[in-house]
Formats: sequence, C-alpha cells, structure tokens
Amino acid sequence: MDEATADHETPIVRRRQVLSLPVALACGSAALTACGTTQQASSAATPTPAPGQEQAQEVPVTPPEDLMREHGVLKRVLLIYREGIRRINAGEQVPQQALHAGAGIIRTFIEEYHERLEERYVFPRLVKAGKLTDTVSVLLQQHQRGRVLTGRILNATAKPTPRQARRDLVTNMAAFIRMYEPHEAREDTVVFPAMRDVIPPKEFAQMAETFEDEEHRRFGAAGFTGIVTQVADIEKTLRIYDLSQFTPRV
Repeated sequence: MDEATADHETPIVRRRQVLSLPVALACGSAALTACGTTQQASSAATPTPAPGQEQAQEVPVTPPEDLMREHGVLKRVLLIYREGIRRINAGEQVPQQALHAGAGIIRTFIEEYHERLEERYVFPRLVKAGKLTDTVSVLLQQHQRGRVLTGRILNATAKPTPRQARRDLVTNMAAFIRMYEPHEAREDTVVFPAMRDVIPPKEFAQMAETFEDEEHRRFGAAGFTGIVTQVADIEKTLRIYDLSQFTPRV
C-alpha cells in the first residue's frame, strides 16, 4: 500500500488541531451578555450538547515539545542498544533482529527526519542570530558521526553477527550511546529553549504545522505514535518493556 492510499483510508488526526470551545467559555463571563445572541442563533441549528460532552480546546504541540518527544524515541533505542551490549558481554546470543530494527528506527526517524528538521529549521536560525554557534557546529558534526556509526550497526546486524564482529558492534553501539546522551541533553536544555528567542511567534506556530505535515508525509497517519509502537514491540522481544523492572530495591 502506498502513502497516498494509506492516507486516504486512515484519516489523520491532527494533534495540533484546535477545537472550538463552548460559547460561554470562549466569550468569558464579562461578555456573556454580548455572546448570548450568538449562542441563541447557533443553538437553533446545532443541538445543545449534553453536560460533560462539550468540546474542550486542544493544547497545541510546540516545535520544541515535538523535538523533545522524538528524543524520547532516541532514548528508548539507546536502552535497546544497552541491552544488546549487556547480552553480548555476557556471552549470550546477539539479539541481531532487535538491534537491526532499532538501528533502522534511528536511521529513518532520528537521522533522516528529526535531525533534518533541526538542520533545516532550528540550527540556521540560531546561527543567523549569532546564538550558540559553537554548540551548533559540534551538534552538526555529531549528526554526521552518528550516521557513520548507524551504518556500521546496520551492516553488522543485517544478518547473524559473526563472533569476530561482535566486539566492533559493541564498540559502535557504546560510542553512539556515549555521544547521543549528552547531545540530546544539550539540545533539550539549551538549544530548543533558545528557539523562542530567535523565531517570531507567528513563524513558531507555522513551524509546528510544518513539522506535523512532514511527520505524516514520511510515516503515514500513525506518525509519531506508530514509531513509538514499533519501539515498544522491540522492547517486548528483548523483555525490557516492563517499566517496573528498572525500579531499584532500596
């Protein structure tokens, strides 16, 4: 099924779509009298919803929040890599399929989508404003190095990993983890907050729509939610999905 067919058959629920508030809430108590005429006119054509069924306003997802949620996907794949390293170091069988699937998500969702958004819409605005230029330079270099490491991981896990290649696989996954933990932390705490300083409010709102449109163009109607489901499926095969197992006994 191609993208056009998938989009036709599965309507996209736009997470940033702002729904109408009830008239009284939209107008506010000070303007209820003025709004009354509008409410009476509209109620003649539209049945009054039952109590508790009024539409609530959906809070838009901002560009920094979008990018940070995508970092959550990255963090979960890093946990998959950690589990792969643990098993290999313990002399267990390499979870080749799980690692390959995780690296595939890094390639398609993080590198070819998330990082391209940063490189096209975020970093240039910061550089133009003269903000965080040294940080942006390092982040761009790390994007390039990350793609090299991902290529190696994908190649090493495309088929059952030979014993002599396991050490290199561990080295590449460990290097990826070591680089991307501080990488994403710096973006979340420094780079993304700075976006508000260099992007006008109107363009900031338009960017949110651009991000969502690109997400659905690439990943279909499910978008981000579909990617999270894929990650969860990998975690289940590795038996690291249950969150409670990470709670320490104290």
